[in-house]
Amino acid sequence: MAAGSRIEWTNATWNPTTGCTRVSPGCDNCYAVRMSRRLELIGCDEYAGLTSCNRRGARHFNGVIRCHDDRLDIPHSWSAPRLVFVNSMSDLFHRDVPLKFIQRVFKVMNECRRHTFQILTKRPEIAAEFAPYLNWTPNIWMGTSIENVMMMHRIHDLLRIDAHIRFLSLEPLLGPLPKLPLRNIHWVIVGGESGPGARPMQKEWVTQIRDRCIAHSVPFFFKQWGGVNKKKAGRRIGSRIWNEMPVGSEVRERSYASVGSA
Repeated sequence: MAAGSRIEWTNATWNPTTGCTRVSPGCDNCYAVRMSRRLELIGCDEYAGLTSCNRRGARHFNGVIRCHDDRLDIPHSWSAPRLVFVNSMSDLFHRDVPLKFIQRVFKVMNECRRHTFQILTKRPEIAAEFAPYLNWTPNIWMGTSIENVMMMHRIHDLLRIDAHIRFLSLEPLLGPLPKLPLRNIHWVIVGGESGPGARPMQKEWVTQIRDRCIAHSVPFFFKQWGGVNKKKAGRRIGSRIWNEMPVGSEVRERSYASVGSA
């Protein structure tokens, strides 16, 4: 799958791999699990058999990983520059994705300098292990997901990667992060969980992170409050929409202008 995206901080998605495995509480209620199941039911073979139900009937990724050679050249077909979220439906640095395939993904990103590629992983330790064997051209951003204080160790691994832009996705934010380390971090995204069974996010958690980003001059992007009806909850903090992006990220198809004031 490669298409335009409704994700607020990107323009398009590109999924050279599909499938995943739960690694931490942030994986519970994963939107990609629900979407993979829907795509399987409408006959998309790339997503067949990627999810299973546990004894309670909850669906989850079952660890089946597929690498798709036929999707590798898709970014070459996009003439206009795009912000591209790599593997919105998987994790490029899943242990079962071979280094040789990851190198092929990077080769495409290295060749498509007109696009900016945003890689997000819950496995930065694997990304750091493979980093010396990959070509980190400036158009490749590397991020990691952190949902609570127990996952902040991922930042240490992210900082071992020589990416031009390193970013944090604090989504779904499941608890406060009062001492979030931001040295050598270039962008922070925050968002609440959405969909069935969404766990609540407190306003104080969000404003604390926003204020810390301001103090450290780190661009802050607030994606959503989340909840069962995320559209109704919106994405304003007070009267402002926070759409800050890293310096030098001119390539985008939407307007990210902030509205109002905090």
